[in-house]
Amino acid sequence: MTKILSAVAWPYANGPRHLGHVAGFGVPSDVFSRYMRMAGHDVLMVSGSDEHGTPILVLADKEGVTPQEFVDRNHAIIANELADLGCSYDLYTRTTTANHEHVVQEMFSRCLDNGYFVVQQQLVALEPSTGRTLPDRYIEGTCPICGYEEARGDQCDNCGNQLEPSDLKNPRSKVTGATPEFTETDHYFLDLPALADSLREWLDGREASGTWRPNVIKFSLNILDEIRPRAMTRDIDWGIPLPGDLATRYPGKRLYVWFDAVIGYLSASIEWARRLGDDERWRDWWNAEDAQSYYFMGKDNITFHSQIWPAELLAYAGRGAKGGEPGTFGALNLPTEVVSSEYLTMEGKQFSTSRGYVIHIRDVLERYGPDPIRYFICAAGPENQDSNFTWAEFVQRNNSELVAGWGNLVNRTGAMIAKNFGEIPQPGALEPVDEAVRAATLAAFDTVGDLLAKQRVKAAINEAMKAVGDVNKYVSDTEPFKLKGDDQRERLATVLHTLIQCVSDLNTILAPFLPHASNRVHAFIGGEGEFMPMPVVRDVQGLDDADRDRTYPVITGEYTATPRWESRPVTVGAPIAKPTGVFAKLDESVVAEELDRLQQS
Repeated sequence: MTKILSAVAWPYANGPRHLGHVAGFGVPSDVFSRYMRMAGHDVLMVSGSDEHGTPILVLADKEGVTPQEFVDRNHAIIANELADLGCSYDLYTRTTTANHEHVVQEMFSRCLDNGYFVVQQQLVALEPSTGRTLPDRYIEGTCPICGYEEARGDQCDNCGNQLEPSDLKNPRSKVTGATPEFTETDHYFLDLPALADSLREWLDGREASGTWRPNVIKFSLNILDEIRPRAMTRDIDWGIPLPGDLATRYPGKRLYVWFDAVIGYLSASIEWARRLGDDERWRDWWNAEDAQSYYFMGKDNITFHSQIWPAELLAYAGRGAKGGEPGTFGALNLPTEVVSSEYLTMEGKQFSTSRGYVIHIRDVLERYGPDPIRYFICAAGPENQDSNFTWAEFVQRNNSELVAGWGNLVNRTGAMIAKNFGEIPQPGALEPVDEAVRAATLAAFDTVGDLLAKQRVKAAINEAMKAVGDVNKYVSDTEPFKLKGDDQRERLATVLHTLIQCVSDLNTILAPFLPHASNRVHAFIGGEGEFMPMPVVRDVQGLDDADRDRTYPVITGEYTATPRWESRPVTVGAPIAKPTGVFAKLDESVVAEELDRLQQS
């Protein structure tokens, strides 16, 4: 049994999540985590709401509420969305906790003591109308490297290079459209050049392993060529203050949101252990040499997970050119793999919340439930290349694959057993056709499992649905509906027993992708209790004096009852009632209705 850290990108608490968000981090990480639990590994899946930074201030001001009120509302919205989607977090928390603040300040202090923070002057962009610091991502302009006209002040999404706001040609504020004013101020810079050799050695090892997605490892190595110090503080009044005496010296500075957000993987793990009453248990995933860690995100976050976060971990452990010693957390494990998805577009265009061109995940859940959208993301999501969501394909895949393929197999198997026996029948001797379909279904455990362990979700669900097709073909070949009369009853029992055993196994194989449906199928075929444990949203109190009187929602769950990734013999004699539909067929009118909603938004 291996300790597996499933570190899932932290959604920014600026509003509800849309389909593009969960296609990149939400569903792929949950499928992987659920499978790894089923394979017998000890998984710790953590994340939370990223709640700091100037964008929160800007949006809170627009609504006339405090930043804390703004993120409180959005954190609760996001937590409930992800839980309803079935994302099986051990802990989904938030960055405005005292626990997180303590962990971030400890990380900063040790990196500083080890010599990996340097004070340098930086040109800072100000909004002319307010004098407030503009966050990097709220400044757009032309990339000086590739000429892309919508580059951001921290990164160009076209060429992937890191930028500073002052690098941009023709910079403009995304808030007002005005040209920012620049002024010089001191900031703490993470000395990335002093960590470059260690980063390259680590990335070279990851490239040699051959496990990283080619686009991720190539991008990660390329950004090392132009590595430079990166500012990790901002002049802002919303965020984590500098630790100790530095807070008095620099009362108007806060740690950059992307410094504190990536540390959330560690702070969430520590919070999880503290809530269990076993304060040091998190170390099994962070300090043990044989533990593995997988980080899930969209491709716009690769820089922070394959360069900035590993650099922080190396600096904290004193593993750069300047040496040093680890702090109280010890030497922390570097990522085993950065699992980045590409972009999902919608009807050929980029998602845009500001322009109303968006599908909020809550709307999809309420109108269609979690199964169709999880299936679409798994089967057609942006795993290795950009992909496009269309309502026509969404309806088609639901109707022809989920309903007509898997749902139909479950329904007719249950209906034939209910009609002819009322319970799972005792089989007779198997014929070659029976043995062949059983062998094909059992082989899918290895095929699908090997792909899921490598985060190849699209290929894995494709293999699972091929196995569904094999069993549907078995029904056509054996024609159990024609086996009538006493002389054929034993053969009928054998075919139907074979069928329901295959359905049971396929339900296990499809469970990581479709956990909600797996619980329904489990009940249809005579199973008792919950097959796949589901996450819950629970209100908890803060753990430290600074926030002990505060209550906030988290996602958590008890997943020890997760079934194993293996075949289980069905129980002869278990009662089987005529099932209702596993999935709902969608009317073709859904396409026009949803496109009309987009036009009106």
